[in-house]
Amino acid sequence: MRRFVALVLTSALALVALTPAEAAPRRSDRPAPPPWLQVEDGMTQPQFDLAEAVEETLWVQTTVDSDLDGRNDRVRIRLSRPAETETEGIEVPVIFEHSPYRSNTGGGVNHGVDFARMPQEGIQPRSSVSPFSATPVSKPDLPGSLDNYWVPRGYAVVLGESIGTGFSDGCATVGDMKETLGTRAVIDWLNGRAAAYDEAGNPVEADWTTGDVGMTGVSYNGTLPNQVATTGVEGLRTIVPVSAIASWYDYYRANGLVRAPHSARSGVGTNAYLGEDLDVLADYVNGPTRVEKCRHVVEEMLARQDRVTGDYNAYWAARDYLPKADDVQASVFVVHGLGDYNVMPRAFASWWEELGDARVPRKIWLHNGGHGGPGSTSGYQDTLNRWMAHWLFGVPNGVMDEPRADVQRPDGTYEQYADWPAPGSRPATLHLGATQAAEPGTLDLRPQSSGPRPRQSFTDNGRALNTDASLIQGPDTANPHRLAYLSPPLRRAAHLSGTPEVSLRASVDNRYAANLTAVVVDYGPVGSTAPPVMVTRGWTDVQNRRSVDRSTPIQQGREYTFRWELEPDDHVFPAGHRIGLVVVSTDQQFTVRPDPGTELTVSPGRSSLTLPVVGGARTLRR
Repeated sequence: MRRFVALVLTSALALVALTPAEAAPRRSDRPAPPPWLQVEDGMTQPQFDLAEAVEETLWVQTTVDSDLDGRNDRVRIRLSRPAETETEGIEVPVIFEHSPYRSNTGGGVNHGVDFARMPQEGIQPRSSVSPFSATPVSKPDLPGSLDNYWVPRGYAVVLGESIGTGFSDGCATVGDMKETLGTRAVIDWLNGRAAAYDEAGNPVEADWTTGDVGMTGVSYNGTLPNQVATTGVEGLRTIVPVSAIASWYDYYRANGLVRAPHSARSGVGTNAYLGEDLDVLADYVNGPTRVEKCRHVVEEMLARQDRVTGDYNAYWAARDYLPKADDVQASVFVVHGLGDYNVMPRAFASWWEELGDARVPRKIWLHNGGHGGPGSTSGYQDTLNRWMAHWLFGVPNGVMDEPRADVQRPDGTYEQYADWPAPGSRPATLHLGATQAAEPGTLDLRPQSSGPRPRQSFTDNGRALNTDASLIQGPDTANPHRLAYLSPPLRRAAHLSGTPEVSLRASVDNRYAANLTAVVVDYGPVGSTAPPVMVTRGWTDVQNRRSVDRSTPIQQGREYTFRWELEPDDHVFPAGHRIGLVVVSTDQQFTVRPDPGTELTVSPGRSSLTLPVVGGARTLRR
């Protein structure tokens, strides 16, 4: 679902009352700490020698046939566990990371994004759309650092390889139920419900584990835990998805618009992922050796992902985990960067909201960086240690009694809140206004009530002009390729925490299709030389004004109301700064790029920007 998440702007001085992280676990059979476990300050301590750890390479039998060769796939895993699971018979829980990126990746060419006109230009009034197993190789040490940290502390670590990737069987299907069940099979094996085999083909049982599993990972590796959690599989106690996807549609689309993830922090600079889509990612993780074998899978992906209309369809619904949050039985520790415009903030915010509605035990950690986890000096690792100790060993360390949300500020410090968005948020609607057709307009709590109220027009030139480097600059001067609206200087700091929404009354004057982009910007006082700060942005397809799953033709020159959400954020506008809204068409480093020349006209007096604010509109009053 795509709900409006309350967004918050608050005084930076006010700190909300803090409440516990969440209610009791959904399963009653909580583990109890074993007598051998060493715990200090609620955290498990290093007590086992990694150099003596037992390492195995195995193939787990799945229930899926992703390449349609008539045989169910097996996925390769590599694991490390304390030697004491053999010498003393102790049983340990598991930290499990599954990944499509272990080895043999490469290939996959991004789609072109430059067109004379938008691909959906053909959708016009009274017209229809024109159709447009490798040999396993083992290495002595596990890659990465998960085993280095967790095995000495009494956990086993399992690194899996997704179907169709690395040395697993099959073809990559990117986010669907086959990939999900292929991952889940590892947890089934750890709990005695699936078979696994060593390199010689001998069956192997996981008789050294409690069967309690915590999944984690970053990006795609973090998305797989979300996927598996929605199956409600027994044994999965907790997941820690870092920079993870909740809906693949939201990753590659925005409100009906074909829109790419961005390779750089905050979406600033050249985007190496422009033109990427499901099929490109599948080709990459399948790797060069599977190109021909998996061609039929990727070609179906190419056909059904629909880069023409960008509409939400059944193919995308099969890769959308939001409606399945009610099925999650594990606790969830969401970790995300507020500057992550690869897996954009909508991914964590929508997932967080759905988990809350489903009463899933949860915690959230929002850092101010880009794609990936927080820095090592943030205190996050200690919190993660206590989270895993609580959910996998049953250590009564109070982690669930702490405030639910940790949010990092630009100076590196963290603030804690009872929830996210910050409690006390209420929507504050800023109305667009203008007195001259070609000059920057205003943002005000009160609608413009007197003087001329002209319509304002601009011409798309986004293929040539970078939004951040050119179009959000110089807000106090007119620019024929964008519209800018500015609030008066703020009397007090305003804390944005959640999801903004824009409503534009506008027309497309000489095309039947157009990008529409809105950017919220933090501007300094009039005359300030400080560079503007892009706070958040969002996109929509003018043909999807009624529904994300159906393109509806527009009439040239006719006004429509376009409403859409921007990316969620948590940002404090300092006192004296101005809130800016910049409206452009093509967003150079995100959207497809038609030839320059699309003309759009906005009626400011019938348009608005809603920023839910801690304290509501009162915070923004002059």
